[in-house]
Amino acid sequence: MKSTDNKNKEALIIPLPDGVLLPNMESTLKLENLSIEEVSYLAEGNNLNIALPLKKVVSGKELKEEDFQKVGVIFQVDEIKKKEIGHEIKIKVIDRVEVAAVKFANSMIYGAYQIASDCVDLDQSAIEEILAYMKKIIYDIGKNFQGSENFIKPIEEIKDLNKLMGYLAQFRIFSMDKNYELLHTQSLKERSLKFIDYLLEHKERVKFQLEITEKFSEKANKNYRESILREQLKVIQEELNEGKSNELDYLTKIEEAGMPEDVKNIALEEQRKFESQSPNSPDYNVIRNYLDLLLQLPWKKASLQEFDLIEARRILEEQHYGLEKVKERILQHLAVMKLKKDKKGSILLLVGPPGTGKTSLGKSISEALNRKYVRLSLGGIRDEAEIRGHRKTYVGAMPGRIIQSIKKAGEKNPVIVLDEVDKLIRGYNGDPASALLEVLDPEQNDSFTDHYLGVPYDLSEVFFIATANSIDSIPAPLLDRMEVIQISSYTLNEKFHIAKKHLIPSILEEHGLTSKQLKIDDKALQRMISDYTLEAGVRGLKKQLSKAARVTSEKIVSRKIKTAFKVTENNLEELLGRRVSRHDKAEKDNPPGVVTGLAWTPVGGEILFIEATDMWGKGEVILTGKLGDVMKESARISLSLLKSRLPLNSFNFKEKDLHIHVPSGSVPKDGPSAGITLFTALASLVTGIKVDSTLAMTGEITLRGVVLAIGGLKEKLLAAERAGIKKVLIPKDNVIDLKDVPEEVKNALTIIPVESIEDVLKETLGISLPRLEQLVSFSAFQPSLQA
Repeated sequence: MKSTDNKNKEALIIPLPDGVLLPNMESTLKLENLSIEEVSYLAEGNNLNIALPLKKVVSGKELKEEDFQKVGVIFQVDEIKKKEIGHEIKIKVIDRVEVAAVKFANSMIYGAYQIASDCVDLDQSAIEEILAYMKKIIYDIGKNFQGSENFIKPIEEIKDLNKLMGYLAQFRIFSMDKNYELLHTQSLKERSLKFIDYLLEHKERVKFQLEITEKFSEKANKNYRESILREQLKVIQEELNEGKSNELDYLTKIEEAGMPEDVKNIALEEQRKFESQSPNSPDYNVIRNYLDLLLQLPWKKASLQEFDLIEARRILEEQHYGLEKVKERILQHLAVMKLKKDKKGSILLLVGPPGTGKTSLGKSISEALNRKYVRLSLGGIRDEAEIRGHRKTYVGAMPGRIIQSIKKAGEKNPVIVLDEVDKLIRGYNGDPASALLEVLDPEQNDSFTDHYLGVPYDLSEVFFIATANSIDSIPAPLLDRMEVIQISSYTLNEKFHIAKKHLIPSILEEHGLTSKQLKIDDKALQRMISDYTLEAGVRGLKKQLSKAARVTSEKIVSRKIKTAFKVTENNLEELLGRRVSRHDKAEKDNPPGVVTGLAWTPVGGEILFIEATDMWGKGEVILTGKLGDVMKESARISLSLLKSRLPLNSFNFKEKDLHIHVPSGSVPKDGPSAGITLFTALASLVTGIKVDSTLAMTGEITLRGVVLAIGGLKEKLLAAERAGIKKVLIPKDNVIDLKDVPEEVKNALTIIPVESIEDVLKETLGISLPRLEQLVSFSAFQPSLQA
C-alpha cells in the first residue's frame, strides 16, 4: 500500500533509458556514463537509490528535470563491477516510489521521493492462474523461434508476477511508453491484465511477420530458381551460337542504326542500364522495349527516289475517274517535289463528302511516288497521348500513333494518310488537334518529340495527306498548316463511269463472279444511281451493286439460272426493293407566286420550289418550311426591295398578309442563295405574271438589288439538268466557276448570268426597269409595267 509517511526522502537517481523495473525484482544494470562520485556512492551498498525512467532516449546532452518520469523504483546495490565500457551493477528492487523533485549537484542527480507501494488486489490463486496464462502465451511465442529454450526455461521457476513481467521486459519487446505504463499502474491486477494484452498483441505481430516472411521466402526461392534456369538457358544458347549474339547485342545494332549523335548517346546509356539489370527486375522489360523501338525506327536519311510524273498521271487517271481539278493540283505538287530535291515533307488536306475517293487518292499518291503507304484513322480520338504517346515511366506505356506508323512503314519518308482529321475530339486528357500542330508544321516537325520516345525524331521527309468531310470543325491554326484541296461530289455521269470502270469489276471479283455471269444494263445502272442512292460519293452505289451480286450468286449456287443473269430496269425493283431517293422534277406549269430555285446539299444539288400567296390581313409576313435565319432575312430583303422598286398601286400591302413557304417542311433550309428566287416569287405574286416552269435560278440579293455570287454552282446545275430545267439564272460573278461544270450539263442548259434585279425581272417576268443609278429620284419616276 502507499506509505502514509508524507515526508519526502532523498536518494541518488540513476536514469533508466529503457526497460522496466518492478518491485521484488533482481536485475543487472549496465551503465556507461557514471561519474566517479556516483560509482563511490553506489559501491557503499547500504544506500537506497532510485531508478527513474526517462521520457525518451536522450544522448549527447545534459539531462533536465523535465526529461524524467514521475514514478520509479527504489533499489539496493548488491554488487558493482568495472567493465571495458562502463559498469555492471546487480541490484534488488525494493519498492515503487513517486519522485516529487529532481535536483543536480556535483555531477550527481538527487530526487525527493515518497514510497508508493503496489496495490496487491489479487489473491494467491488468481496470481497463480495469471502466471500460468502468461507462461502459456510465452511458450506459444517461443515455438516460432529456434533456440528460444534458453530464454524461456528461466520463467518456469518464477512465482512472482512482477518478476515475470520485469524479466520479459528486459528483452525490449514493448515500447518505452508501454513499459512505463506497467510501472505507473499501481494496481497489480490492472498491471497484469495490461501485460497480458501486450503479450497477446506481440504474439499476433510475430505470427503476421512469420506469414510475411514465409511468403517472401517462397517468392524468393521461385525467383532464385528462375534465375538459375535463365543462366543455364543463356549458357546453352551461347553454346548453340544463339541468344545474346542474335537477340541482345544491342551495342552493335545501335552503332549500325545511323542515329543522330544525341539520340545515340541516350541509346548507349539505356543499353548500359539494360546490361546491369536482372531479368527479374521490373525495369528489365521497360528498357528492352524502349531499345527495341529505337532500333526498329528508321534513322538514316531516305535516299532520293526518282519518280516519273507521266507515270504518276497514268496511275491517277487509271485509279480515279473524274476529279480533274484535284488530280491536276496533286500533279503540280509532285512536280515541285521533283524539281526541289530537298523540299520538306508536304501536307495536303483533301476535303470532300464521304465516298468521293479521298483516302484512295492518298494510296495512289504513295504508289506514284513509290513510297510506303500508312493509313492512320483519327476519327473519335480524344486523348493527346494517342498522337504523342505516354511517358515510358507509366505502366503499359506505348508510343503515339505517328511514331507507330513510322515504325510500321520501316521508312523515313512514307506517305501517311491522316483520315477523318475533322473528327478529332477535345477530351479531358488534352486536345489531340493541338498535338498535331507540331506534326503538320514543316518548320517544326524535323524535331518532333514523342513522349514515349523522349528524343527528337525527324518527320520532315514524310508526305502527310489529311482527309476531312468539312473544314468547319478543324481548328484554324491546324488548318493554316495544310494546303486545302476541295473534292466536290460526283456527277451522275461520273458515277456511271466509276461504276462501269471500277466498282462492277471489283464487285464481281469479291463475289466470285465473272462478267459473263452477271450483266448490268446501262439504263438499269443509271436508274440505280439516281433512284437507289442519295449520296455525293459512290459507297451507297457499291452496296446496291453488291446486293445484285449476292442475288446472282444465290441463283447460280441454287441452280436457278443456267446462263448469265442480267439486271434491267424491269427487275431492278425486285432486286433492290423500293427506291430510296425521290428527286423533284420541273412542273409543267407554275402558277403566279411559284418559282423554281436551286439548292446545295452535302450529297449533291436539288431543285426547290418557293411558293408565295397573299390573303387579307394586317400586312404581316409569314414564313414556313423550317427556314434558317439567313433565309428569313433574304425574304424580308426581297419584300423591302419589291416595295421600293416596283410601282404597285394596285396591291395593298397594309391590308394583306404575305405567306412564303418552301416545301419539304421537315428539312432544315438556310443560306442566302435563294435571294433572287424569293424576290421573283413575290414579284410574280403581286403582278400576277407566271414564271416559266423550266426556268430555275440561284443568287444572293442585296437591298440595292445587286445579285451576289453563291457556292455549289456545279451541284446546282447538275440538279437542274437532272430535273428537266432548260434555263438557269446565275450570278455574273459565278461565270468563272462554269469551267468546273461538265460539258454535257452546260450543253443541256441555257445559262444566263445576271447582276441585278433588273436583269432578273427581265428574264423571268419580262418587266423592264431602269437601273438604280439611272434614277434621279424615286418620286420623279413613274414607270409602267411591260409584260
